[in-house]
Amino acid sequence: RLPQAIIIGVKKGGTRALLEFLRVHPDVRAVGAEPHFFDRNYERGLAWYRELMPRTLEGQITMEKTPSYFVTKEAPARISSMCRGTRLIVVVRDPVTRAISDYTQTLSKKPDIPSFESLTFKNRTTGLIDTSWSAIQIGIYAKHLENWLLHFPIGQILFVSGERLISDPAGELGRVQDFLGLKRIITDKHFYFNKTKGFPCLKKAEGSSKPHCLGKTKGRTHPDIDQEVVQRLRDFYRPFNMKFYQMTGQDFGWD
Repeated sequence: RLPQAIIIGVKKGGTRALLEFLRVHPDVRAVGAEPHFFDRNYERGLAWYRELMPRTLEGQITMEKTPSYFVTKEAPARISSMCRGTRLIVVVRDPVTRAISDYTQTLSKKPDIPSFESLTFKNRTTGLIDTSWSAIQIGIYAKHLENWLLHFPIGQILFVSGERLISDPAGELGRVQDFLGLKRIITDKHFYFNKTKGFPCLKKAEGSSKPHCLGKTKGRTHPDIDQEVVQRLRDFYRPFNMKFYQMTGQDFGWD
């Protein structure tokens, strides 16, 4: 079946963790890899997309996650034309931390990229922030959300806090299960906190009796960023964050 729910964003927000946690639920069947259908592979057609989906039983929910959908202009209309009732989940986290995490990921693959500080500004002296850099662009959540609200009612989108996914995974998972109309099966007893990683892990993964933590690529140590630059970014994001809080009716406490 085509997915009834999609995790549409955001990159470096905690989408992989959310998907892994959700897969513990017996009524959730999800694609492991990111299909990138509504952004990169759309011309392959819905039949191709459907083929990627796992087989489900009556009453089970089919899901996929591709974090870049949230920032893809065409994605809302395309998902809506597949099914207007599709439920959407967005995992968001402090846009400044998210940007640094995004940069850290790129740095691990391309060690010779310019410094975070130099990529942040169009012009360091005037302090003008380069919003064309994707690491910064993605965190302007209010702007991307406006595009989705042209095609979906706000009640059909769940906003998950990336921070709370770490500090209270069972609480956030409770909200997600309610939103998806699932029985609250995933609770505190499924998690333990891994001190070395700095985030929660599953006591048992799907189909296994062994504990499961996200891979080595998660929880990388961030480089030290000039505090003045961090402050500039906080000031830059503040009005967008406030607008996002208003639009979603949720205060994420990023300031």
